[in-house]
This record gives sequence, C-alpha cells and structure tokens, in this order.
Amino acid sequence: MSEIRPFEHPAPDGIAVRGFLHAPDSPSGDALILTHGAGANCQAPLLFALGRTFADAGITVLRCDLPFRQARPHGPPPRGSAERDQQGLHHAVDALRPLALGRIFLGAHSYGGRQSSMLAAAQPGLVDGLLLLSYPLHPPQRPTEMRTAHFPSLQTPSLFVSGSRDGFGTSEELADALKLIPARTQHVVVPSAGHELLSKRNAQDLPQNILQYFQSFFPKP
Repeated sequence: MSEIRPFEHPAPDGIAVRGFLHAPDSPSGDALILTHGAGANCQAPLLFALGRTFADAGITVLRCDLPFRQARPHGPPPRGSAERDQQGLHHAVDALRPLALGRIFLGAHSYGGRQSSMLAAAQPGLVDGLLLLSYPLHPPQRPTEMRTAHFPSLQTPSLFVSGSRDGFGTSEELADALKLIPARTQHVVVPSAGHELLSKRNAQDLPQNILQYFQSFFPKP
C-alpha cells in the first residue's frame, strides 16, 4: 500500500508544482512524474490508477497539473502555453529529486506526453526515461500534421503505450514515427482501446500491465 497526500512546490519564476504524491511504504528509490492530456487534470482516472499501482511497487509517483491547467480549470491549453508547460515539467523533476535516491522518469498522457518528450529532446539527461501514454502523433483525421519534429533529437529511452483504436495515430503510423528516434524505444499496443486507454473493460488489468512493461523496459541497474 502507499500513502497519497497533496503536494505543492513553489518556484522562483511563479510556475509552481501542484498535485498529489504517492509515497510507497517501501520505496525503491525510483520516481515517476505523471501528467495529463489537454482536456484533463492530474485526477484523471488513468493517472490515479497508475499512481497507485506504481507506488504499490515501490516507485514514488507525483501526479501534477501542468501550468495551463493550474491557470484555468477547464478547456484546452491556450496557444503559446507549451514553453510554460515544459518549464512546469522541469520544475516537477527538480521538486522530486530530493525524494528520489534513484532514477527519475517523466510519464504523461497525450498533450502532456508531447511536452515531456519535447523537454527531454531539448535537455538530454534531464530524466532517465519517458512513459508516453497515447502520444498524439497528429490531430484526428489530419495525418499529414505530424508532431514528430523533435523525434530525431530525442536521446531518452521511451516507452510508448497506445490504444489500437486511437484516432491520434494508428499503430502503424506510430511504429514508423519511432524509427526517427535515436534512443531505445518500445511501443505497446492496448487492444480495443481508444485515446483514453483506460476503460471499464480493461480497468482491472491495464495499470498492472503497464507497470510490467515499464519494469521490463527500464530494468533496475
């Protein structure tokens, strides 16, 4: 079991880190930051389920709201918010370092995953790995607008998890896109799942399955 408690960490530039910390009873030393997509917040069922599952396995988890969500409780991120959201992710990494004796990972769903991967591409070595859930490869029904410009600069090992029915990119499209990434990658496809990944059908198994893929892709040194 693990304890869940509110977490807040101020920053000198005014971009605070706010969310919830899952503190394991027997911490392994590793830590994971989990953030959300454009239409959600850190209370999203997928993030909550993963936070609890990973913490029960000894990984300290910080579920946090991106800066755009702290500024507005509803709606998508406004234009020009990407840089500030990436700064918020960087602050979350800094805030978690005192609580993690081992590795630190960035994990996020959809928009949050895109910002996490862009941050990691711009700052190699910032984190030890990425867990990218439902990476938004392109807008639905607009497959020519690929969001992969930073992929050739991504040096961070990345585990991608997406649904077989994700409108933001087919399994085949993502498999081709991952060839652009020089770092080690793996793509896990969740059968019959859409962009949200978690559903009533897979709620019992999916968080544990993602944990197992994560532990296999990022084995303890």
